Amino acid sequence: MRRLLRSVSPRAGSGATGADRNTRKTVTLCRALLSQRGEASGAALAREVLAAYDTLQGPALEAFFDVLASEFSPDPQDVGRAADTYRQEPSQTNLVRLMHMVEPGRQELFRRLNMASGGTAALVEMRRRILPQLKSRPHWAGIEADLDHLLASWFNRGFLVLARIDWRTSALILEKLIQYEAVHAIEGWKDLRRRLQADRRCFAYFHPALPDEPIIFIEVALTRGISDKVQPLLDPDSPVTDPAQANCAIFYSITNCQEGLRGISFGNFLIKQVAEDLGREFPRLKTFSTLSPIPGFSAWLSDTDTLERLAQSTGPGGSALVKQLQALDETDWHTRAALSEALEPPLLRLCAYYLLHAKRDGEPLDAVARFHLGNGARLERLNWLADHSRQGMARSAGIMVNYVYRLDEIEHNHEAYANRHEVVSSARFLVLARQCPLAGARGARS
Repeated sequence: MRRLLRSVSPRAGSGATGADRNTRKTVTLCRALLSQRGEASGAALAREVLAAYDTLQGPALEAFFDVLASEFSPDPQDVGRAADTYRQEPSQTNLVRLMHMVEPGRQELFRRLNMASGGTAALVEMRRRILPQLKSRPHWAGIEADLDHLLASWFNRGFLVLARIDWRTSALILEKLIQYEAVHAIEGWKDLRRRLQADRRCFAYFHPALPDEPIIFIEVALTRGISDKVQPLLDPDSPVTDPAQANCAIFYSITNCQEGLRGISFGNFLIKQVAEDLGREFPRLKTFSTLSPIPGFSAWLSDTDTLERLAQSTGPGGSALVKQLQALDETDWHTRAALSEALEPPLLRLCAYYLLHAKRDGEPLDAVARFHLGNGARLERLNWLADHSRQGMARSAGIMVNYVYRLDEIEHNHEAYANRHEVVSSARFLVLARQCPLAGARGARS
C-alpha cells in the first residue's frame, strides 16, 4: 500500500493538492473494495468508490487511470511461473491457475463497482472517457480492454429489452431521442411526433441497469415501394398513410446512443428482431430495406490517391472526369439541371465502385457499409440526390444507398462477409461498378 500511495503522491517539493488527495483517496478505496468479503458492506464501499471517482477531473483523473493501468495489472512474474507450470503439465487445474493469474485485478474491481446503484452507468461513462485518449495514452489500453470484455457480457442480447417508442413514451426518453439522433437531426417536438405516427415506427433496446437510457434505436417508415429520397420521410408536414397498405419497411436511421459502448454490436440483433416483429404486425410487408447515408464517399473521392488513379486511368472518361468533378466544389451544383444530369452517371459508377471495392484490411472503407453488410444485408440500389441537405451533399454528393435485408438470406450473407469479407450485391450494382474508370485498375486500393 505504501508503494501504491507513493505512485500517486506529488513529487517532492511540489506540495500536495486537492487533486492529489482525491486520487489517493479513490485508489485507497478501490484497494479496500477488493479486500472486502461481505456483499452488503461491499456494495456500500462500492458506492463510496464511485462517489470519490466522480470528484476526479483533469490531472487527478489521469493519475487515477495511470494507477489502474500500472498497479491493477497482473504481476509478470506470477504469470510467467503459471505459464511455465501449465506448459510443463497442461492440466485443467494448471490452466485455471494460469487464467486466474492473467486476469487483471481491475476486472474484479469493476465487477464489484457494478454492485453499487449506478455502477453500470459509471463504468460505461469510464470507458467513454478512456476511448478518445488511447492514441496518446496507449498504456490505458488494458483498462479499455477489461471494460470492453465486461460490458460486452453485461450488454449481450439476453439482457436487452426491445421496446417500441411512441408518443405515449415518457418525455424523458423522448428527449433522449432528440438528443442522441445522429443520422437525421430531429428538429423539435413536431418533427419527433411525425416520426412516431401510425405509418412510422421507432424501436429501442434498453438495459435493466439503465432503464431511462436507450442503448440503440431505429426509425422505420412503412411505405409502398423502396424509398429513394429521404426528405419526404423526414418532412413533418407529410400526410400520414395507412400502414396496413405498406409493402416495405424502410430503416432510415439507426443511432447508437452510448459512446461508452462503442464497438459492442447491437444493430444486428435489433434489425432482425424489428423486421420479424413488423412482419407479424403487417403481413403485407415483403421488403425490409434501409435508406442509408454513405458518409465516406466524398472524402474518398477527393483523396489525392483516388484523383491520381482517375487521372491515370485508361477507363472511359477517367482523366476528363477529374476536371468534371471540380464542379462538386460549387455548393449549388445539384440545383443546375444540366450539370446535375451530366454528373449523375459518373458519380453513381464511382459510388458503386467505392462501396464494392474501396477497402482497408479487407473490409469496406465505409463505416455504414461495414455495419449493414456485416449484419447480413445486401447492396441493392444507389439513389441519386436522395439527400439534398447540407450534410447529405457534403458527405456523399447527395447519394444514398438501399441495403436490403432478406430474412431467409441474412445468416448466409453474414457468414460470407464474416469469413471472406464477401460483399453481396444486386446485379445492377455490379454493372455500375464495372463501368467505373477505376474498374480497370489493378487492385482496389483505398
